[in-house]
Order: sequence, then C-alpha cells, then structure tokens
Amino acid sequence: MDVYDRGPLGDLRAAAAESRDWLCNVAAPLWATRGRTPSGLFAERISLAGIADPSYFRTFVQARHIFSFCAIGEMGWQGPWQALVGETIDLLIARARRADGFFVHRLDANGAPLDGRADLYDQAFVLFALGAAGAALQRSDCFDVAEALLSVLERHWSHPAGGFTEGEIVDSRIRRQNPHMHLFEAAQALAEASGRARFEALAQTIGSLAIDRFLDRESGALLEYFDDRLVPAAGEEGKIAEPGHCFEWAWLFERMAKGGWPQGAAISDALTGFARRTGIAKGVAINEVLVDGTVRNADARLWPQTERIKAAVARFQRLGAAEEAVEAVAAVAGLQRYFDVAIPGLWRDKLKADGSWVEELAPGSSLYHIACAVLELHRATMGAAISA
Repeated sequence: MDVYDRGPLGDLRAAAAESRDWLCNVAAPLWATRGRTPSGLFAERISLAGIADPSYFRTFVQARHIFSFCAIGEMGWQGPWQALVGETIDLLIARARRADGFFVHRLDANGAPLDGRADLYDQAFVLFALGAAGAALQRSDCFDVAEALLSVLERHWSHPAGGFTEGEIVDSRIRRQNPHMHLFEAAQALAEASGRARFEALAQTIGSLAIDRFLDRESGALLEYFDDRLVPAAGEEGKIAEPGHCFEWAWLFERMAKGGWPQGAAISDALTGFARRTGIAKGVAINEVLVDGTVRNADARLWPQTERIKAAVARFQRLGAAEEAVEAVAAVAGLQRYFDVAIPGLWRDKLKADGSWVEELAPGSSLYHIACAVLELHRATMGAAISA
C-alpha cells in the first residue's frame, strides 16, 4: 500500500516545490543579473544590500555557478541559463587554463589570471563543471577537456599512498579528504554524463580510497585530516569529523549504491547515523565534532544544511521510509533560516551557536550547495511514494 499526497510525503513535496520556486524565481534572476559581470563571470560575493564584490573571482566558484545554472535550467527556469553556462565555461577553458593543462586559482573582473597557482580543489570543481556543462549543453568537447585535465592530474599529482597531492597552495604536510570528495563527485557526474569508462574508474578508485583510509570504522565518522601516508593526523586534528561532510559522502555513496556498488548503502548508513547522532543541534547541522561525539565547533554554516537534505532525500529514494521524508523536511526548514534577509535571493552563511549571525557578504559559492539540494528534492518528489 502506498500513501500519496498527505503526511510526510505531502510535506516533502511541498518543501520541494517551495524550494524550487525560491531558487528559480527569486535567487536565479538575481544571480544572473546583479551577480554577473560584462566579461561573463559570476559574482564571487554579493552584499546583503545587493552590491556584487568585483575584487576577485575564484575558479572553483565559477565552476560551481556553471553547475548551479545547469541545475536551475533542468528545474525549468525560463531565463538564459544556456547562454550563461556556455559563456562562462568557454571563458574558463580559454583563459583560466595554464599551458601545462592545470586551471588557475583566481581571475580578475576581466577574466584574466589573477593568481596563477593550481590547487586540487579547483581542479575537482572544473571537472565537475565540465561534466555539468557537457551534459546540459550536449557538448562532448567539455568531456574531452575533462579527460585532458584528468591526464594532467594523474601524471603530475598522483600520490604513492593513494589519491592526489593538493597542488601549489595548501600546506603539503597535511592531506585532506575534502578535495578527494569533490573529485569523487566530479567523476560520478562525468561518468553518468559521458559514459566514458575512465571517469567511472576514477569514481571507483576514490570510493575505495575513502573506505580504506578516510572512514573511522568504530564510530562511522568520516575523518578530515591525514599525514602524507593518509594515516589520521596526530592529536585532535586527526579526530575531527564534519557532520556536513559525513552527509555529503553518504549522498555520494548512495549514488554509487544506486549504480550497483555493493558497499554503498552500508557506508551511507554508517555516515548518516554518525552525523545525525552527533551533529544536529537546535534544528541545524553544526560545523565540527570529534569521533567520540564531542562537539568541537557548534556554529553552523549554510552548506551542511544542504548536505543533510541530500542525504535524507537519497535515503528516502532507496528506502521509501516516512522517517527519511520527515528528516528531509526538517533539514529544509533548517536551511530556510539562512534565507531570511532583506533582499530575497541572497542568504547568510554563518549561524553562531548563540543564535546570532556573522555579518558578511552572501558567498556565491553557496549557490552550488543550494541548487544541488533543491535539484535532489525536485527529482525525488516527481512520482514518489512512501512504502507502508
């Protein structure tokens, strides 16, 4: 027996519809106009008074915006998303790519390199953007550029202990799971969009690396920091877990499970269980805990709220369980607190543990997190039913 538009599923559909309406009809028009430069770049930040900051444009933020407008287009926005995406991906390929094949860290307002260093986190998001643009615009040349970038990464930054070195910006004495997570995300997206076996192999390799090195089997947590051998870092640093990243990896492993990966569901269960036990306070997902459950940082940024949504939605799709729909709706309510600003379509980023907000510009980097969560809600509630 299925339960239709009432109770948890009705609430989930309503939350999905409300979120999509805000994203497509409020946020997208603002970021496509006030958040756009004549040169074809998206804004790095917009003040809560609605003024974009023109000082610099990080490559990974441009890549995130490319994905965001592809997602917004999929959800039915009638604005010029194809033109926006096409212009920015072409600019990155033409002007942000170095002679050695890596992409630079920052551009100026005219699209010229401002910081020519290369970083693994940036390369991961360029790959992700190439997958999104290639699929949305039906451009196989984007997949070709992605393959070329992957070749450069493998040739220059492969690490003998597994994974990749982090490039020319981050302190090489500490290795992080985070850029590998985004490579995992990019590889999945590229494999799905292009059908090319090389990207599927990368996804399989990073998924296995996470299971072998990044997960704390006893607690179910996903660790953040490691030494050069991918052994957890010494002291407290090696015991830090971010609930948002646990949720994000859980969502990625749910995607692998959907593709037939046998360990995906169990890993997702462990990660989600840990994050829900230790990382939710006052209705929001907090920043940091330790593997024993001790709260290390009770502030709450915007992005963990979106990852909480994505994990719950993916689990709802797999399990059809009412409690996952309830959890997703609660996570949407937590996210919506960040949208309470004077100019609709902007947001706050940092909620302090005492309930006050950090006063700062709205970061454009958050749009990717929001768009991805809303897209997952949109996809999951089209024809969904709860199993009785």
